[in-house]
Amino acid sequence: MATASLVHARCHYSPRLDLVNGGRGHGHVGSSSHSSSSSSSSPPSSSHSCSSFYHRQGLIFSGLNSTWKHKSLRAQAMSAAQGNATSPRGIMNGKQEPDHLLVLVHGIFASPSDWTYVEAELKRRLGRNFLIYASSSNTFTKTFSGIDGAGKRLADEVMQVVQKTQSLKRISFLAHSLGGLFARYAISVLYTPYTSSSSQSDDLKNSKNANSQGSSYSRRGMIAGLEPINFITLATPHLGVRGRKQLPFLLGVPILEKIAAPIAPILAGRTGSQLFLTDGKPNKPPLLLRMTSDCEDGKFISALGAFCRRILYANVSYDHMVGWRTSSIRRETELVKPPRRSLDGYKHVVDVEYCPPVSADGPHFPPEAAKAKEAAQNAPSTQTTVEYHEIMEEEMIHGLQQLGWKKVDVSFHSAFWPFFAHNNIHVKNEWLHNAGVGVIAHVADNLKQQESSAWIAASL
Repeated sequence: MATASLVHARCHYSPRLDLVNGGRGHGHVGSSSHSSSSSSSSPPSSSHSCSSFYHRQGLIFSGLNSTWKHKSLRAQAMSAAQGNATSPRGIMNGKQEPDHLLVLVHGIFASPSDWTYVEAELKRRLGRNFLIYASSSNTFTKTFSGIDGAGKRLADEVMQVVQKTQSLKRISFLAHSLGGLFARYAISVLYTPYTSSSSQSDDLKNSKNANSQGSSYSRRGMIAGLEPINFITLATPHLGVRGRKQLPFLLGVPILEKIAAPIAPILAGRTGSQLFLTDGKPNKPPLLLRMTSDCEDGKFISALGAFCRRILYANVSYDHMVGWRTSSIRRETELVKPPRRSLDGYKHVVDVEYCPPVSADGPHFPPEAAKAKEAAQNAPSTQTTVEYHEIMEEEMIHGLQQLGWKKVDVSFHSAFWPFFAHNNIHVKNEWLHNAGVGVIAHVADNLKQQESSAWIAASL
């Protein structure tokens, strides 16, 4: 297999740090028994991001580069990240309590049991400071009630967990498929922007003494009152679905593509129309477009920008539910033939790139888009649908690329069951979908590296 680091830059990016080491009921909570770094930039509405933290890290690590290569220091840092360096708030009654909440969000017509393997593996790999929680508020048919409704239920559920666990300080999300859109909506509900005030200044002063990252994350904003760290999605249709490039099981057959949008609400309720971007009146932007900006519905882009890192895992082929383009937030011209060899230590993970933020004035819903939407709703055809979606996709990309994204390409072309790619990527069933264990190992190491980086920065 090809040797490669966790971070590979096709977008002019030089990684500062690379660490590559190699049943339950609904709403199950697990405190674990045991992260490639990427910087991020907030959009114009969220000017303070992780840049200050990563700049500080860059200065620190440049001076420690030669020392860091020594295995003993690496082992010491990883050991500390695995539970030996928790804050006073994480120690209650003489017992170490988890201070990092990792929320697992399943996809369409699914349940928390989809995370059985992932939860067990993350418990094994991550430090005891992680509280791993598999969401149960949107099981099975509840996923058809709309992305906005499901997002609000998820937000309420997360707040209940946070209120019950006083030791929590940080929060991350790991979501599969449609769950990624639920999570994006939920964080806009949970988002609290930074507000300047005398009391806030005192809080910042105190947090600076307790945590070297305090002022940085406070100024970015918080999610559920916690410091947002990682937002990770696996095969999520960020640009909606359409055609064979994004809904491959339609096979590019014109009649299937023509009837897909009209029957989507029948099969999947409000969620179906939102995924096909046909929700709402013709003159109103579809929900997924609104979710790429800060609008009256929520501070969607600011909430995403509050996270230190945003990571996309996308299947390059054999995923018959979510295509490569929509799960990796790429234009058709940006889809280049991926490597066929896996990265060393991560089977079926074939490529990793970091794309820095691109300045933009945000997404728009021009008059031609409203006209195209009306045609797609009232007289659907292959031509009208394509025209409408091309306009919407470009606008959604404009909105989402205001933030930096780490994009991880996954290929199951050599797996025994490659056609199960959509479920392989998160190992839905340990025996049937175990081709994805290398992907989960990659996710775990991303989370673990972030913990190590934070501990080192706070200690020096």
